[in-house]
Amino acid sequence: METLALLLCALLFGGMVLYAFGFAAFVFTALPPDVASPTIRRAFPYFYLFVLGVSALAALCLFSGDLVSASIMAAVALSTIPTRQVLMPAINKATDEGSKGRFKILHGLSVLITLAHIAAAAYVLARFV
Repeated sequence: METLALLLCALLFGGMVLYAFGFAAFVFTALPPDVASPTIRRAFPYFYLFVLGVSALAALCLFSGDLVSASIMAAVALSTIPTRQVLMPAINKATDEGSKGRFKILHGLSVLITLAHIAAAAYVLARFV
């Protein structure tokens, strides 16, 4: 189980970093804005499902051996639910309504949450050493 937990945490860390700093940035530089925005909007629900699923599986795998790491991964999974179900729709609504100030605040919050999730996965990975 420890090896599976390590692989899941590595997958989570790498997937989040690739998506946040690679895919999203690439889409906005490679596609025109009127195509990039809807593409990102369609992709984010799957990103959050990935984070939720992988972090929950990692938490389960870690439960019997490292309660601290299991708790951290469980917190990532649980905090992803309101991020996906409440924050993401609010960001989309702010965009649709042209509320740039509200969008900046909400988007900034989503970025902070993602960075916290990345840091949490990195911390759990470092605990394997």
